[in-house]
Amino acid sequence: MSIADEFVQANAAYAAAFAKGDLPMPPGRHVAVVACMDARLDPAKALGLEEGDAHVIRNAGGRAADAIRSLVISQQLLGTREVVVVHHTDCGMLTFTDEQLRQKVKDELGVDSDTPYLAFSNLEQSVRDDVQAIRTSPQLLKDVPVRGFIYDVKTGRISEVK
Repeated sequence: MSIADEFVQANAAYAAAFAKGDLPMPPGRHVAVVACMDARLDPAKALGLEEGDAHVIRNAGGRAADAIRSLVISQQLLGTREVVVVHHTDCGMLTFTDEQLRQKVKDELGVDSDTPYLAFSNLEQSVRDDVQAIRTSPQLLKDVPVRGFIYDVKTGRISEVK
């Protein structure tokens, strides 16, 4: 059985007990969370979120540059008025450079890539950079709080980056 088939079975059980079909489209807590896609980080559990509470935007590294489009939609069309950035310890984005990944893509796929993969070498600075990118984006609201955190994959705790 494929993983997708397992998902179909799990969804049948989930849907059988589902009772949240009347939730409104805008998130109830008016917040957007930008977080890494790492499987060890479950933003809903780590932050105490329920369905309908927040927009959770996930990508490799939890990078703001990849999240701007979604944040614009979240703010302009769905009323979010706070942004939280969550990166995490032991992040894979610390293990390579953009140039190394471009070379791997070229070697394995024969493709020249100019994609910005947004790797970083300093975890706390990456959070600061992403908070600043959100605060200064001309496409995003200027009067919303934006805060950044690091989730510790060993303890489950978050700590704020100033």
